Amino acid sequence: MSANKRPPEATHPADQAAPPDPGINTYRGEAGALRAGRLGTVGLLLSVLAATAPLMVVAGVMPTTFAVVGAVGQPLLFLALGVVLALFSVGYAEMSRHVHNAGAFYAYISRGLGPTAGSAAALVALVAYSAFQVGIFGMFGFEVSSLARTYLDVGIAWWIPAFVAVAVVAVCGLLKIDINARVLGVLLLIEVALVVVFDIAAFGSPGPEGVSAHAFNPETLSGVGIGTALCFCISAFAGFEQAPVYAEETSRPHILVPRVMYLAVGGVAVFFAISSWALTVATGPGAVVGTAQKQSAGLLFSLTQARLGSTFTDVMHVLFVTGMFAAMLSFHNVVARYAFAMGREGLLPSVFGRTSRTSGAPAAGSVLITVIAALAVLVFALTDSGAEGDPTAPVLRLFTWGGNVGALGIILLMATASLAVIVFFARRGSARAQAWRLTASAAAGLALLAIAAYTVKDFDILVGSGPDSALNWALPGIIAAAAAAGAAHGLLLHRRNPETHARIGLGNEAFQLDQKSRPSSPAGQSSPAGD
Repeated sequence: MSANKRPPEATHPADQAAPPDPGINTYRGEAGALRAGRLGTVGLLLSVLAATAPLMVVAGVMPTTFAVVGAVGQPLLFLALGVVLALFSVGYAEMSRHVHNAGAFYAYISRGLGPTAGSAAALVALVAYSAFQVGIFGMFGFEVSSLARTYLDVGIAWWIPAFVAVAVVAVCGLLKIDINARVLGVLLLIEVALVVVFDIAAFGSPGPEGVSAHAFNPETLSGVGIGTALCFCISAFAGFEQAPVYAEETSRPHILVPRVMYLAVGGVAVFFAISSWALTVATGPGAVVGTAQKQSAGLLFSLTQARLGSTFTDVMHVLFVTGMFAAMLSFHNVVARYAFAMGREGLLPSVFGRTSRTSGAPAAGSVLITVIAALAVLVFALTDSGAEGDPTAPVLRLFTWGGNVGALGIILLMATASLAVIVFFARRGSARAQAWRLTASAAAGLALLAIAAYTVKDFDILVGSGPDSALNWALPGIIAAAAAAGAAHGLLLHRRNPETHARIGLGNEAFQLDQKSRPSSPAGQSSPAGD
C-alpha cells in the first residue's frame, strides 16, 4: 500500500457491507467496540426522533416562524422540506448499506470525497451537534426557572437547573444505549400524545374561520421570505440524519438504518405539517401571524388553556421540559459517538476510541460533550447581566445562537454528503445502476445549498441581531472555522502519518483490512484482501 492512498480493498470489497468479525468489532479490539445488537427498529427510531423535540418545535419554532416570517402556509413548508430530505435520504440511506460507522456524516464524506474532506466534516459535525445540545440547555434552564417561579413561587437562576441537567445527561450518557432508548422513547411518546390531543382539540373547536385549509394554499407564501422560513423550519427535522450514527449498535444496520430514516423523515414532515395547520385552525389563518407576534412561545399554551383547561396546560408545560431533556440526551449520545469514531481513527486522542467495559458506551466522548456543555453554560451564566426571568442570555443568546449555528452545520454536512454519495458510487462504476438515487442526491444537495445560502444571508433575522451586528458573520464563522481546522488537521495527518490518514472513515473495516493483510504462511505471503 502506498503511503498516501487508501488500500484498494477499502474502496471496493469493503464497501459491499461485509459482515464484521464475530469476535472483535474494530481494529483496536473489544475495548474499542460499541456493543452490537442493542437497538432494533423501535429503539433506533425513538432515539433518532427524540432529537426533534416535538413540543419544542410546536411551542417554539412554529410560532416564531409565523411571527417573524409571516408565513401562514407553514404546513406547506414542512411538506416541501419533507420532500427535499426524502430525496436526500435516498442516497444517504443507500450509503448506509455500504458503510457502517458511528462517524456517519464524516465517514460517508470521507469515503466519497477523501480522508481530508472527512476530517473537515468530522469537526463540523462535532461542533454543530454540540451547538445544538448546549443551546437547548439555555431554553431548558429558563423554562424550569419559569415553572419554579409560577408554581412554587421560588426564584431560581436559569443556570442552576441548566447545570443540574448537564449532570443528569452526563450520567445517562454513560448508560447502555438500549436503556437510553427506553428513556427517550417514553418521553417522546408522551410529547407526541400531548400534541396529538391538541391537534384533535383544535380541529374539534376551531377558531372563528372554522376548519380552513387556507394554510395549504400556495398563495399564502407569496410575499414572504421563503428561504428564511425554510431556515426556521428545517431545524425541526434535526435528528433524522442521526440513524447511521447508531449503525454499529444495531443487529442489521443495512436494513434498520434506511428503514428508520424513511420513517423519521416521513413521520416528522406529516406530523409537523398537521400540527402547524392545527395552530392556524385554532387561531384562524387570518389572525395566526398577529397572534404569534403578540404571544410568541405562549401561543400553544394559550390555545390549550382555552380548549383543554389549566390541568392539561400545566402538564404540557412540564412535558415541554422533559422533551427538551430528551433532545439534549439524544444530541449528547450523537456527539459522544462522533468523538468515539474520531478517536478510533486518529482524529482525536486514542482515549476517545475506547468504550466503557460495563455499558459499552463511548465514555470519553460522553465526558467531552459534558465538559463542553458545562463550559458553555458557565460562560453565558457569567455574562448574564439581566434580571431574574430575563430570557436574553439563556434563550435569545444561548438557545438561539446554538440552534442556528448547529442547523447551519448540519445543512452543509447534508449538502456535502449528497455530493459524496454521487462520487462514491460513480467511482465504483455504479452510476448507471444507481442513476435515480444519484439524481435524487443531486437535487437534494442543490436544494440544501440554497437553504444554507439563505441561512447565512438572513442570519441577522434568525438570531435577531440586526443587520450591522458582528454576530452575522461571527456565528456562521464558527462552522467555517471548524471546517478549515478539520481540513488542516487532515492535511497534517496526510503528511505526518499517512497510515492514519488513510484510515479516516473506515471504522470497523480497518480491522478487517489489517487482518487480511497479515502473513498467511511462514513464507510471509499475505492473504489477498482483494478484488
